[in-house]
Amino acid sequence: MLLRRGRWKKPGRWQQKSLTRSATGGYNSFCFQEIGTDTDMSEALRKKLEEEIRTLEHELNNELPLELKKAVALGDLSENAEYIAARQRQDYVKARLAQLSQRLATFSLVNLNNIPRDSAAFGSTVMLYDVSKGMEVEYKIVASEEADVARGMISTSSPIGRGLLGKRVGDMVTIQTPAGRKEFEVLKLTTIHDEA
Repeated sequence: MLLRRGRWKKPGRWQQKSLTRSATGGYNSFCFQEIGTDTDMSEALRKKLEEEIRTLEHELNNELPLELKKAVALGDLSENAEYIAARQRQDYVKARLAQLSQRLATFSLVNLNNIPRDSAAFGSTVMLYDVSKGMEVEYKIVASEEADVARGMISTSSPIGRGLLGKRVGDMVTIQTPAGRKEFEVLKLTTIHDEA
């Protein structure tokens, strides 16, 4: 979650606008502006992350305290499997919430002006010629939460996704994947700017 003048706001709703650096190297002030999430990140991804956050917050605040209370009522906590399992689940849920909140905040800060218009980047659809198979394949470069190889959606952190970043039409790309070395030629590129 992002802090706005001492109050907590929902992740993804506020974006850091400016930050000034003091002479000592620290940061002095934060200014936030409301951002339009429709253009700054995939609406579906934002909804998916927010839904998972809501589900985990409900579990952390409502379900897990009841489980812990039941486990404590059973007695000796040092050998109580229910208590240990509930505590482990609570720790996992807290860690996952922190991770999802950070991810949502990161995506809300994506600036479309920094995404290149002439090379493959986040949101680009790339038509490739697979030299070894002799066939064309199409991939859309997406965030890791949206990745689905069966639908042609690859993550920016996957080997192929990383290999395609910054490539232009006509470039030859050699990528080391878990299945072996693959060689592609970029045939067509549609950036996130072209789709808008």
